[in-house]
Amino acid sequence: MVSGGPRRGPGGGEGTERPAAGEDVQPPPGAEQGAGDGAPALGQAERLPDQQGLRRRPPAPRGWTVRRRLAVGTSGALALLLVLSVAGGWEFARSTRLTDSLSRTDTPALVAAAQLEEALVSQETAVRGYGLTGQRSFLQPYTDGLVTQRRETAVLRSLLTDDTPASGELDALLAQVETWQSRFARPIAVAPQGAPVALAAQRADEGKREFDTVRAAGDRLQQALTTRRDKSRADLRRADTERDWIFGFIAAVIALLAVLVFVALRRGVTRPLGRLAYDVRTIADGRFDHVVTPTGPSDIRALALDVEYMRDRMVEALALRDLAHARLDEQTADLRRSNAELEQFAYVASHDLQEPLRKVASFCQLLERRYADQLDERAVQYIGFAVDGANRMQTLINDLLAFSRVGRVHAETAEVDLEELFARTVESHSLAIADAGAEITHDPLPVVHGDATQLGMLLQNLLSNALKFRSPDRPPRIDVSVVPRSEDEWEFAVTDNGIGIAPEFAERVFVIFQRLHTRDDYPGNGIGLALCKKIVDFHGGAIAIDPEHEQGTRFVFTLPRSASSADQLEAELLDAGVLDAGVLDVGSPGVASSDGASSDPVPAGAAGAAGDSAGGDGTTAARAADSGGARGAGDAEGVPDGDARAEGAER
Repeated sequence: MVSGGPRRGPGGGEGTERPAAGEDVQPPPGAEQGAGDGAPALGQAERLPDQQGLRRRPPAPRGWTVRRRLAVGTSGALALLLVLSVAGGWEFARSTRLTDSLSRTDTPALVAAAQLEEALVSQETAVRGYGLTGQRSFLQPYTDGLVTQRRETAVLRSLLTDDTPASGELDALLAQVETWQSRFARPIAVAPQGAPVALAAQRADEGKREFDTVRAAGDRLQQALTTRRDKSRADLRRADTERDWIFGFIAAVIALLAVLVFVALRRGVTRPLGRLAYDVRTIADGRFDHVVTPTGPSDIRALALDVEYMRDRMVEALALRDLAHARLDEQTADLRRSNAELEQFAYVASHDLQEPLRKVASFCQLLERRYADQLDERAVQYIGFAVDGANRMQTLINDLLAFSRVGRVHAETAEVDLEELFARTVESHSLAIADAGAEITHDPLPVVHGDATQLGMLLQNLLSNALKFRSPDRPPRIDVSVVPRSEDEWEFAVTDNGIGIAPEFAERVFVIFQRLHTRDDYPGNGIGLALCKKIVDFHGGAIAIDPEHEQGTRFVFTLPRSASSADQLEAELLDAGVLDAGVLDVGSPGVASSDGASSDPVPAGAAGAAGDSAGGDGTTAARAADSGGARGAGDAEGVPDGDARAEGAER
């Protein structure tokens, strides 16, 4: 049975519960009663979602379900097949047993009896010849016959352990043989030279009578063994016939069951499901006035009733959707106007907020210069605090503006040569690189599809981040590598040997304003890596920290792959070798790529300052325009470079 439960109402919520079968449901006060099972007109459903009433669910149908039919039918078929299989197995085992008895006992026993009789005849012939000639060479067949007699007697006794009649005939034969041998054969065989002839002539008649008795006993043994073999053959033929009948009956039952299963599934499952599928496709094509007709077992009929119930609810939901779309269009227009106003407000606010900050910083510095001889050390320190706070506030405003502009302002995507862009980025950081004694290597970088300004900000923030958070006991080493991740993406890795990031903070560093160090240890405002993540996300990629890298930090990010440069870069990587990167000469202002070409400086439109490493403010060049001439790369009206330094990328 299909049970009730939380169902989405026409408005899409889950606050209403679908009534159980046969349960009367009272609509809430002020709500209209549902229109039954028929499809209501669209105009009847123009009500708010919280004003919708509940339609009454049709009662659950009675009867056998598909599961019950399958369970009963399968159980009966399996029981019948089990009985037939047991009978067939027993008959097969019986046939196998009779075959083994015939091939391993009866036939070998007949062969052994024949060989035993042949050995006795050889003994009789040898003794008679010796008695006529007196020559001992005639006794050789007698000796061989005794050996064969003992061997075949042992074989017959091992084969006839469970056959009393044949065993009795064998004992009788052996008794007659012993009598003949003791009275005739053995005395002649052991007689001295010259005596066998006379002894044989004397006992010839008696020996003949005794051996005739042996022959008769041998014939009786052969007859008993032949009777036993014939009986085994008859039993085997009868068992084979019964086995064939049983297995034929099993095959007929299986064929009949297959036909019955096919007919039952067609009438009880596939045909009702096909009808239901046709109804569902008709409704899916937009004919919501099509009524679903339940047929088949009770659970399929219950499913059809549920589909019909859902169709009724969909009609109301579609009417509400049309009403919601109209309201959504109005709200979208309002949001567009609001966003335009907010964008304008952001520009105005940036100027209006930064102007007082610039005045505070400028006048404080003027006070310090003009009245330097009248100020004590504490006053100079207070002025420094004021200037530093104003500059940090200005930097924070610019960083927030840059963060908010990603994806909204100046988002002009094109083919960007990262090799050239990275060279300009390194050139803009040449002083910081030389001061830190950093070594920078990189693979041949590809052409990607994206926004050049934002990608420049991405490279600057990652590079300045590596320079800022360097280890105090070793010179910085920064490597930029790239591999093709798929046909559409490049995977970049920026690796440094700095202080590193603990694995538990690998996600936190990409959240805006999240810092792992105090401002006294490492200046910054916690926006740089969040800005990097937003830029990569805007380009359809992903950025993360490689948890397997132990010494330092490795940032891994993906960018869309430019099809025009894919083959060219792969050829360059193949020619240069894996990780065959150019090495930056720490004393030079440029960076050498794998071919040794030096790079050009970063243009103002593509590169803002890059945090503490470059002495800038850590965002885009738009900051220079918004700041109204505020200096981001060092002094602001005489403020020392260390106090006016911006914060750039943060960990």
